Amino acid sequence: MRRTLLVAGRVLRQLRRERRLLGLSIVAPLVIVFLLKLFLDTMPPDLSRARYAVPVAAFLVHFLAFLLCAIVLVQERTAGTLERMFVNGVTRSQVVGGYLLGYLGLATLQTVAALTEVLLLFRLSYSLGTLVVLFVVVWLLAVASVMLGVFVSTFARSEAQVFPFIPMVIVPSVFLSGLLLDPDLLPTWASLLGLLLPLRYANNVIQEVIMPGGSLGAVWPNLLVLAGYSIILWLLASRTLTEVD
Repeated sequence: MRRTLLVAGRVLRQLRRERRLLGLSIVAPLVIVFLLKLFLDTMPPDLSRARYAVPVAAFLVHFLAFLLCAIVLVQERTAGTLERMFVNGVTRSQVVGGYLLGYLGLATLQTVAALTEVLLLFRLSYSLGTLVVLFVVVWLLAVASVMLGVFVSTFARSEAQVFPFIPMVIVPSVFLSGLLLDPDLLPTWASLLGLLLPLRYANNVIQEVIMPGGSLGAVWPNLLVLAGYSIILWLLASRTLTEVD
């Protein structure tokens, strides 16, 4: 555990040095949510703003947590930091755990900032229980995104090589997760493919709790899938993480 905490401390120091990237990861979701507000204001009045606003906030946290973690970890690999960690006896699982702990604070801040802006801009009002579930699901999605970033970084040898993974991993989430339309309207193969995406389960929870008559008790299966998604990616990343070739 001590080595995991040491890795987490190093991650936090690295994030403090990447001030522009860190600031962008906080400011960018706020700007995009504001632009979404301007766009949805042009739509017919009977359109449910919450149907799109809350899931988009979750998607932004998902995307930025994935991208930032993948880029920083590749930087650590190319700089030889991972190699030095392994030489000093730090295991792969401890490295992955350290990165998860290091990014939890940032993920929490992103989640709180994005959800708060959505609630204020779109004048949404929910019960305390619903707000807690919304926070938990977006936070779990951020955790899964960090694990996904760690796993994807294994296949990149430079920061530039991270970006081709965006259309492969993140862009399908926009179309297949239910973010834009009901997955039941998609072809069967596309709907099944969407089941591989963590945003699909986060969106299921969000739509369930914000819709009139939604049941908080119905969200547990999707929350458990999100947690299981993170655990599986943790195991995969712990087995495949290496220093640069």
